[in-house]
Amino acid sequence: MNNEDIAFLPAYELAEKLHTRELTSEEVTEIMIKRIQRINPSVNAYCTPTFDIAREMASKADERIKKGEDFGLLDGIPLSVKDLNWTKGVRTTFGSKIYEHFVPEIDDIVVKRLKNAGCVLLGKTNTPEFGFKGVTDNLIFGTSKNPWDLSKTSGGSSGGAGISAACGMAYLAQGSDGGGSIRIPSALCGVYGLKPTFGRTPNYPKELIFGESLGVNGPIVRYVKDAALMLQVMKGSFLGDRHSLPDDDENYLEAIENIPNKLKIGYTLNLGYAKVVDTEVKKSVLDSLEVFRDFGWDVNEIKMKLRKPELPFYTLWTSKLAFELAPKLNEWENKMDPDIVRLVKGGMGYDAFSLIRAQKARKEIYETFYKIFTEIDILITPTTAVPAFDTDIMFPPIINNKKVSPTAWQAFTFPFNLTEQPAASIPCGWSKDGLPIGMQIIGPKFAESTILQVSKVFEGEKPWQEKRPQLP
Repeated sequence: MNNEDIAFLPAYELAEKLHTRELTSEEVTEIMIKRIQRINPSVNAYCTPTFDIAREMASKADERIKKGEDFGLLDGIPLSVKDLNWTKGVRTTFGSKIYEHFVPEIDDIVVKRLKNAGCVLLGKTNTPEFGFKGVTDNLIFGTSKNPWDLSKTSGGSSGGAGISAACGMAYLAQGSDGGGSIRIPSALCGVYGLKPTFGRTPNYPKELIFGESLGVNGPIVRYVKDAALMLQVMKGSFLGDRHSLPDDDENYLEAIENIPNKLKIGYTLNLGYAKVVDTEVKKSVLDSLEVFRDFGWDVNEIKMKLRKPELPFYTLWTSKLAFELAPKLNEWENKMDPDIVRLVKGGMGYDAFSLIRAQKARKEIYETFYKIFTEIDILITPTTAVPAFDTDIMFPPIINNKKVSPTAWQAFTFPFNLTEQPAASIPCGWSKDGLPIGMQIIGPKFAESTILQVSKVFEGEKPWQEKRPQLP
């Protein structure tokens, strides 16, 4: 097995090879480091590599395995961590000049859990400033580029994480999702990403409030089983996070092997409000539904109506941005992303009644999907309305020759942050230009196991992992 094949191993297979000592963590960590040194200058996935730390963690993992000591579920497996999550002793910038030199004294709780499970920290991955948008660039580290076409965006805000998984520069990538930030880069980079039910994985500490009630940590990986492996470690309550859910006592690694014989799957190409979807995206998703029909599951189109979910999402997101960042504008405005400054200033205008109206609309959106999920088990949509677009724009202004709003391309992701439901993006096809296309698999709250099962079935029939980005 050559080094590239080792770099693209599933994490669950690597775990077995480490524990039988067919491979060592030091060996695979060095392979990862060399790949990052070679590839990262082209794609800009990692903003703060931690190679010395990684080598030390890998050595300790090998010692534990050699001695037959108890080891964690992910012992010795190299991992990337998003630069929105605190890492003890390692710079955490949130992609902002404001925090350019911030070094936390503690780990974020999910980072701590991943470390406790034995992961090897390769470094921090790039994110837009405070993760505020669906593409990845910032004024400290610059633009992260799609590995399938360096002129295209990687998506965001977990863009660096998605690239690290796609390029074989990490076996596991930690991401977070407040409006699509796991699913969007997974779709555009051709990997698998799962946004869990809100609260399934805890958030602590929270330096900033604007992700409150919307954001959740989750895995970005190349194989569905690796997402189950990673979620198994990350999940469970933490008293420091008032929203965190008690452990569901589900073993996701076992659950994905217990495929249900019967499932009702609904699909929609517009969620009852989206104006337009790229023709190639639409075809890929519709063709992919045949996998589920052939498996024997019921698949039917869902007719629904969703009333302007952009408005409550925008109101909640920008008002919280304004609360946190408006006091910093006098000192920092000229060193902030102009788009985040615009959103902060827009969010400053909301009164209490506007916020209550947004909460009421959010409640109505949740109830719409609650009723839909009394009739189906899983909902299928495109992940994004388009494949990856150019890096120098924040959103595509035209889709299928039609002018669209700034949120049109991500119309399928943020509604499920409002509803707090779990949703995954899985690769389902390729554009004529060789860009990945993602399909979104959504479940009712707490249905991570069902999403993983459906994803596993699709992966088994339509595997994508043999196709790898061709980079220097």
